[in-house]
Amino acid sequence: MRQFEHPTLMDQAESLAISVSHALELVIQAKGWAVLAVSGGKSPVPMFERLRYRPIRWDAVTVTLVDERAVPPDHADSNGALVRNTLLREAAALAAFVPAIADAAEAVQPARAVERLNAAYQQPDVVVLGMGEDGHTASLFPDAPELQLALSEPQPGYVVTHPASAPHARVTLNLAALLAAERTFLAIAGEKKGAVLAQALEGPTPSLPVSLVLARHRHGVDIFRT
Repeated sequence: MRQFEHPTLMDQAESLAISVSHALELVIQAKGWAVLAVSGGKSPVPMFERLRYRPIRWDAVTVTLVDERAVPPDHADSNGALVRNTLLREAAALAAFVPAIADAAEAVQPARAVERLNAAYQQPDVVVLGMGEDGHTASLFPDAPELQLALSEPQPGYVVTHPASAPHARVTLNLAALLAAERTFLAIAGEKKGAVLAQALEGPTPSLPVSLVLARHRHGVDIFRT
């Protein structure tokens, strides 16, 4: 595990975009193509705006989501819409995109999205994670009734979670999928999340799901923080 400190959010975004692009190129060199899974929310946007210009062989990249809210693809809260609008442009417009919620019907019944995704599951090679102040990562929330299933299922794939502390049901990669990635990056900002990270690094516990990724990833996690 490595930690990288950055003086500003823009420095963090630039450094992370460079590191993600290098990781993708290494995977492409090794097997001819790569799958990138990214997180949503506002935090990754500055990184997306830099990554989309990187000289990657984007036509050999499939972009998908670490997790998604169960909302239609054109909804304001859709991570897929965010990725399409901020990442899949410029050079990155050549990448393929696999949405976690494909249409309004899947938004109403996210189990249908999980069935579709798992039937044609593509293991992400490079994963970019965020972390909440409750220690959740992806949509592995401590208060989600499905957390234990998402943590214990040995087969990498997607599951549905219903976190009590967040709006909307979620479609998310399970822990096995996060641990199976070739490279995993975690981006955090601020003192509150820094304190949560310090607690998570003390040891793995389901009460801080991010701690399980940090403790068990076979290649370690690169942490980018401000």
